[in-house]
Amino acid sequence: MTPLLALSRLIDKITTGVGKFTMWLILATTLISAGNAIVRKIFNVSSNGLLEIQWYLFAAVFLMGAGYGFLKNSHVRIDFIATRLSARTRNWIDVVGIVGVLFPFCILSVALAWPLFTNALASGEMSQNAGGLIRWPVYGLIPMGFALLAIQGVSELIKRFAFLFGRGPDVLSHEEGDTPEERELRELEAIAASKLAGEH
Repeated sequence: MTPLLALSRLIDKITTGVGKFTMWLILATTLISAGNAIVRKIFNVSSNGLLEIQWYLFAAVFLMGAGYGFLKNSHVRIDFIATRLSARTRNWIDVVGIVGVLFPFCILSVALAWPLFTNALASGEMSQNAGGLIRWPVYGLIPMGFALLAIQGVSELIKRFAFLFGRGPDVLSHEEGDTPEERELRELEAIAASKLAGEH
C-alpha cells in the first residue's frame, strides 16, 4: 500500500499544479473579455479571435480543472443522504462510482474525442468565423481533461482503499476537508459553548 500512497501523493501534486494553473486562466478569460468589451464600446471594433479565445479558455478551466475539483471534493454530492451514512459506506459508494462510472465515462470520452482532435490537427481545421482560431487546441482539451480526471480518479481510489483498510484518513470527512479558518471557527464555537455552560 505504501508505494500506492506515494503514487497518490504524486498524482495529487500534479493535479494541484494543473488546478492552480487553471485559476490563472480564469483571470486571463476575465481580462480578455473585459478588454474586448471596452474596445468594442469605445472604438466599435471587435475580434472573432478574441471572442473565441474566451470560450477556449473557459473550456480549459472546466476540462483541466475537473481533476482538481475531484481532489478538493468540491463536486456535487447529495449531502442530506451522505451525512446519514457511515464513513465506510460513503467510501465504498465512492469506490463503486469511480470504478463503475468515472473510469468508463472518462475512457469513452477520450476514445471519442481523440479522433476529433487528430483529424483537426492533421487538416489544420480553422474556425468558420472571419479571423477565428484554429480548432485543434480546443479539441485537444477534451481528451486531456478527461485523462487528467481519470488519473485523479486513480489517486482517489487509492485513498478510499487506504481508509477502508486502515491505512489512511477518511478524505470524505467534512472535518478532514475543512479549511484552517473553518477549523478555527469550530474551535472558537466550542470554547464559547463551554464558557456558556460554565456560567450556568
